[in-house]
Amino acid sequence: MSKNPLEVYGRWLAETPADWPADALHSAHREFIDTVAVTIPGADEPAARLVFEVVSEWGNGPCAVAGHEQRLSAPWAALVNGTAGHALDFDDNFDPPKAHASTVLVPAILALAEQENLSGADCLDAYICGLQIMGRVGQGVNPHHRNRGWHATGTMGTIGAAAACVRLLKLDAEKAAMALSISTSMAAGFMSQFGTMTKPMHAGLAAKGGVMASSFARAGVTAGMETLDGRTGLNRLMVGPDLEELRAAHTKPEHGQTLSYELDSVGEPLLITEHGFRVKRFPMCGVSHRGIDGVLDLRDEYGFSADDIAKIEIAAPQVHLNNLMHNDPQDGLEAKFSMEYGVSVALVSGDVTLQDFTDEAVMRPEVRDIYKRIKLTGVDKPEGQFPTQIKLTHTDGRVFETAVGLPRGSIVAPFTDEEYWSKYEACVRGHLSPEQSAALRTPLENLPTLASIREMTDHLIWALPAAAE
Repeated sequence: MSKNPLEVYGRWLAETPADWPADALHSAHREFIDTVAVTIPGADEPAARLVFEVVSEWGNGPCAVAGHEQRLSAPWAALVNGTAGHALDFDDNFDPPKAHASTVLVPAILALAEQENLSGADCLDAYICGLQIMGRVGQGVNPHHRNRGWHATGTMGTIGAAAACVRLLKLDAEKAAMALSISTSMAAGFMSQFGTMTKPMHAGLAAKGGVMASSFARAGVTAGMETLDGRTGLNRLMVGPDLEELRAAHTKPEHGQTLSYELDSVGEPLLITEHGFRVKRFPMCGVSHRGIDGVLDLRDEYGFSADDIAKIEIAAPQVHLNNLMHNDPQDGLEAKFSMEYGVSVALVSGDVTLQDFTDEAVMRPEVRDIYKRIKLTGVDKPEGQFPTQIKLTHTDGRVFETAVGLPRGSIVAPFTDEEYWSKYEACVRGHLSPEQSAALRTPLENLPTLASIREMTDHLIWALPAAAE
């Protein structure tokens, strides 16, 4: 048996039956709901509007773009919808690759499935397969890939999107391997883009890359067979020349991240059910959620107000705080990567919502006044070995403490189906009319049985209001 990961993963994609457990299909269906939900308001964000403005000049096609009446070709639709899905940072996280998985996979799948007129069941199958390969490749390079500054949504996401699209196109093992190899030449994204419009573009570019890589491979474009694991393979380039030393010292892997590609059992366990998702209740960087959850838990338990708290001390893994680099955010984009902002808003209002991320909201004096009371401490331990610790000191001297290992929305406290739909309704409110919302929700609810995905994507077509000057 081959030990080349491209060949192993290509064969798995080509030969694995579409015979998934009910819980895997149910989970995949729910992430389509979540991704469509956050894409609706995301389509109105400047990043998504600008991306559409540019690519709309490059030609029409058969694929729906959320918030627009013009249809685009599959790569451009995937690019715009992926950017919209990630623009609010309200989309899910998936631990094995340390990536925002669904906002890459879903736009790529929907665009290519529209082009090929495939079914809802085809889309769910492609999602499960793409997620599995994204996770397996991600486990082979993480945690150091992410910890050293790569944005895995852009890197691992491109490879996962290619895998999903391979599955939709039913490529044979050889072409599937070629598609994965081609996708590595499009895999990119640095954490230095966090807090800018380019950060959500990483998701769109990854979705586009998956559509293009699979399409090139179907046409017969060839690629190298050492792009995942070789002298200049992705693992050595995107982890570092010390890969072997890091692997030898990596004795307590989390999320299956062994710094080695799993080749003997690609599909077992099935990562979608083994790890679940971190579905977001707050529209900001996911590593802030443990701290916000803890502050809200203490607020609910003890009933204090923001003015009652004299000091806020939060200790978290340093790799989390590396993401939260904006200690004094100046606009809505920077605020999404600020523990200070998320915790302060939670103290003031008891929640963190989409409305808190306008540029005007970020500058509220009552929120910014709290920053000087906050002390963040980074701890050099993996997140699984160190829960985020929250310590609040009351003005009367009382101390309230808690620790949060996994946030709500994760596998330890997953959303119910009702909570998914509540999030959908909250996201589309003010962007779709009640009639439009209901018209989209019906085929989205019935996704597994749709004969054509176009029955759902047709309802992503509407006209955004003119952008504010």
